[in-house]
Amino acid sequence: MKKDLYQIMELCLLAGKIMLASGGETYRVEDTMGRIARAYSASDSHSYATPTGIFLTIKGEHSSDELTKFIRITERSINLNKVVLVNDLSRKISSGQMTIDEAYLKLKEVEDAKPLYSNMLQVLAAALASGFFTLMFEGIWMDFLPSFLAGGVGFTVFIITHKMAKIKFFAEILSSTLIGLLAYFLVNVGLGSSLDKIIIGSVMPLVPGVLITNAVRDLMAGDLVSGLARGAEGLFTSLGLGVGIAVVIALFG
Repeated sequence: MKKDLYQIMELCLLAGKIMLASGGETYRVEDTMGRIARAYSASDSHSYATPTGIFLTIKGEHSSDELTKFIRITERSINLNKVVLVNDLSRKISSGQMTIDEAYLKLKEVEDAKPLYSNMLQVLAAALASGFFTLMFEGIWMDFLPSFLAGGVGFTVFIITHKMAKIKFFAEILSSTLIGLLAYFLVNVGLGSSLDKIIIGSVMPLVPGVLITNAVRDLMAGDLVSGLARGAEGLFTSLGLGVGIAVVIALFG
């Protein structure tokens, strides 16, 4: 029996880990783990998830059949495609379409899957979004090209720095600083007219929108620890972006 409980626990924790590391909300992670446990006849399970770790306890039919485990979440990103895939798998598990072994293999495939969009496509999307954000903030079409260039370069530096440096918020500070410098240069050579609107539009792809939204949703769901932790992370990320731009304004403003 304990072997079966161990398999159920590992399956639940893997599903929770993938969702939490990919930007899933805390209540969704706990609910998914509970559904998977119940689907395999482990009706008495309790989970507690935070942005940096997951606790899970599963009890069997006998009082001696009880397992508890904690896993640490060290790397977090935004990959909502993985959240969707785990949700889809949990529905199939709940309907009895998959065995424990089949579900575990499928979850490992999801965990090891490459991002849905390549880095090049992400940079292009960020560059286009930067240009249109500038127009949305009442910039003129002349500002589209410098926003496109600054946003694309800034997002490229963000991806590279995030992979190379493990210092939290360093990628945001460096990326926003380069965006400010490039925007200032492009305006001075006559490729743009509104420095403030170009900078605002270019940093928008780096703004932690999903993180802040999840923080609010966690708080509304009563997960105060997770909500405050995500909110603090979103706040410091935003401060990092602001610091980078402030440095440029202080030097050349």
